[in-house]
Amino acid sequence: MHPKGESVHGEVGYKALSEIPISVDVVDCFVNSQLVGSVVDEAIAIGAKAVWLQLDVIDEAAITRAQAAGLLTVMDKCPAIEYRARA
Repeated sequence: MHPKGESVHGEVGYKALSEIPISVDVVDCFVNSQLVGSVVDEAIAIGAKAVWLQLDVIDEAAITRAQAAGLLTVMDKCPAIEYRARA
């Protein structure tokens, strides 16, 4: 999702999670901590299975809401760093 909903590398971009026409497994949040709560709320509303808040993105209240809604959650971690640590 991106505020402009632009296409990138031939892939369709969406302005809101609710516009995505298929089910969403993970919402990877690349926004700052002050904005991430609304993204997490959208992820909950569309029935996403998980939210991943990137490195330095911290919102305890949003994570608590996501967990209460049954989503898997990760906060303040980078997938690339985590992947390399396990390899």
